[in-house]
Amino acid sequence: MHGEIDAPKWTRGFDCGGTESVLLACRRSGSDRKTCSPGKAVGFTCSESVRLVNGSSLCSGRLEVKSNQSWSSVCEDDFDQQDAQVACRQLGCGPPSALQGALYGEVDVPTWTKEFHCGGTESGLLACRNSGSGRKTSSPGKAVGFTCSEPVRLAGGASRCAGTLEMTLQEDWRPADYWDYNWTMTTAGVVCQDLDCGSAVDTKRRRVSSHRPVWGIRSQCVQSGSALRDCVTSSASSFDGLQIICSGCSKQ
Repeated sequence: MHGEIDAPKWTRGFDCGGTESVLLACRRSGSDRKTCSPGKAVGFTCSESVRLVNGSSLCSGRLEVKSNQSWSSVCEDDFDQQDAQVACRQLGCGPPSALQGALYGEVDVPTWTKEFHCGGTESGLLACRNSGSGRKTSSPGKAVGFTCSEPVRLAGGASRCAGTLEMTLQEDWRPADYWDYNWTMTTAGVVCQDLDCGSAVDTKRRRVSSHRPVWGIRSQCVQSGSALRDCVTSSASSFDGLQIICSGCSKQ
């Protein structure tokens, strides 16, 4: 469905129950499969129900919700921090910053007519309770927008711009290590840029405090310009993580 591939084949089978937060959290079985018959590489299309538009990345912008095949904006008065927390989690991003209407432009789509009542732990916005508000329009500048933090941080250092690289998928924070031995100062600099911490001045492997699950990063994926969150690969237990020191930041 999505064309032939020349990438290596995943050698283990997934055994998901359907409620796991990410695919790599599923149980996996060993397999001797090294190749895949032509046309048998799986492909599919996911339905999208929440997006942030007009921002600088997937993790920022004006909120739109999809229902009945059409997109609607959400009025600032019908949305709070817990709702934003759920939306950020659903998008695979970190926690949200302050909500602000008109931050990402005026809207030309309908307005969502129900008020969300999220507890903050739901898997997605449409899983939250909601109540009919009767709202058909939102005042100019009142369509809610916000920025979610990137799912990356430096932990255990002297400031937020130095420490062991940690990443999260659906709030599962783990140390990260490179998987393909192409990690460079330039690649580490992408982390510093994402954190508004200037450029990288040092990067090396570092022993983490205990044998624990570690996310793997495909360095070549990062170097190609892809977002860090899109370059995370399988996890494994390890004693090693990546330490990065950045030159500084504008917001210590």
